[in-house]
Amino acid sequence: MKKALYIFTVVTFLVFTACKESKTTQEPSKMEHVMSIHDEVMPKMGTLGKLVGQLKPMADSLGAESVEAKAMKDLQEANKSMMDWMQGFGDRFDADEIMNGKELSDEKKAWLNEEEEKVQQVKEKINSSIDRAEEILAKQ
Repeated sequence: MKKALYIFTVVTFLVFTACKESKTTQEPSKMEHVMSIHDEVMPKMGTLGKLVGQLKPMADSLGAESVEAKAMKDLQEANKSMMDWMQGFGDRFDADEIMNGKELSDEKKAWLNEEEEKVQQVKEKINSSIDRAEEILAKQ
């Protein structure tokens, strides 16, 4: 009896370990992919604000048509696009769907495809505005 209990425990452990391993080797879900894009660029929001602060005095003195003013405006628009995307995303999906992998309806699956495109555009806008601002500031 003791030997059977030991074998049962070992088999149970192996089954759970195998299930856990197979789950970790799965590709990320679409929701996880969308959130990973968000998580990649969200830390850059502080950089946007810092760069706006560095460009503002130059933009104020050089005028609205200066490259510094345009770069500052691009940074502000990138910031706004992230805030707008997060609000819209939060309006479409609840916390269980975002954080816990709750099954999505067909409509929400279609929305998620749209949101993936939107967050990718936000990422590109953030990265390009940062690159442009840093390039301008490096020349100063």
